[in-house]
Amino acid sequence: MITIPLTRPPISPEIPLFPRALKPAAKHAIKRPQRQEAQTATAIVYCEAHFGAIDGKTANGLVRHSEKYTILSVIDSQKAGLDAGNVLDGKTNDIPIFADLAEALAHTQGVPDYFIYGIAPAAGILSARERAVVFEAISRGMNIVNGLHEFLNDDPEFAAAAKAANVEILDIRRPRPKNDLRLFSGRINEVTCPRIAVLGTDCAIGKRTTASILTRALNESGVKAVMVTTGQTGLIQGARHGLAMDAVPSQFCAGELEATIIEAFEGENPDVIIIEGQGALSHPAFCTTAFILRGSAPDGVILQHAPNRKHRCDFEQMEMPTPRSEIDLISAFADTKVIGLTINHENMSDTQVSTAIMSYEGELGIPVTDALTRPTELLVAMVLSSFPQLKRKPGAIVQ
Repeated sequence: MITIPLTRPPISPEIPLFPRALKPAAKHAIKRPQRQEAQTATAIVYCEAHFGAIDGKTANGLVRHSEKYTILSVIDSQKAGLDAGNVLDGKTNDIPIFADLAEALAHTQGVPDYFIYGIAPAAGILSARERAVVFEAISRGMNIVNGLHEFLNDDPEFAAAAKAANVEILDIRRPRPKNDLRLFSGRINEVTCPRIAVLGTDCAIGKRTTASILTRALNESGVKAVMVTTGQTGLIQGARHGLAMDAVPSQFCAGELEATIIEAFEGENPDVIIIEGQGALSHPAFCTTAFILRGSAPDGVILQHAPNRKHRCDFEQMEMPTPRSEIDLISAFADTKVIGLTINHENMSDTQVSTAIMSYEGELGIPVTDALTRPTELLVAMVLSSFPQLKRKPGAIVQ
């Protein structure tokens, strides 16, 4: 069992690098790996000192699943030489971890299409060392995927470097122009299929992972499910429907989510829509859960909880809430019901997970499972027990 540490690993000391001295490689010298048209773009994910930890959740998610990119390797000097799948889930996935960009490129045929910044720090700003690494990736001819609150296209140095190297910087969190942002309209009631929100008792607790696994499991069982992502990682993974809610002005959050869900419903005619949660309703540092509950008006909620997490992520003075207290708060705040609890097994043995599942089922009277270590059929059963109108079609796989 691979455990995920609760505390942030120490960041390596700053190295005085000088991005202005980096010159873009000549265009004719750039050779990219040969790919067929149907294949996804290739990418290296930067996650120095954080892979497998809380702040590495973007890299963690991409290694587990990506519809948009073929992940070639991960950069993290503290875990160099290891297999990324083994670090995360104890299962080899043949995605190696290297110490730095030069080493990663030395083991890659040609230049990957993208360099993805895979860390999700609370501050959302690049350090001086990280800026140097991004400049190096640009100079090598790699497009940049940036999920931070800091928009690199607005930085004159990055913009000039990207133009000189003829590469693109994708600022994933940049919201739509304000004139195009949508207010809540009440049209969410026109969505006639069940809407299920996967919420949590804390931030960085695995809501997106559970929502993704649930969506795939439902589709594989013959129930057409569509996921609406609400954060930068889901967008980077290639979600067809979503937005980065924490970058949208609060006045428009509920409306933007409502409109995105309506677009998913009208465009794909799903049997059920799964909405990724953000933060936690009880967490004083985040308001996005409230907007998700308002904008999606979910028919049901699955709550994600980490039994062995003692305090809030990044807030050691704040104790974790209990599942019962979070369920009571969600029920009081919104006209919905919590239909199940999912476990984040960080710092837990398999026996402890089984004990927690039995204990919470007895206490809460709802189904409980772990999306990563228990059969996905249990997640499907959790949904079908509350929404029996969703008919399972054995053997069917919905695209």
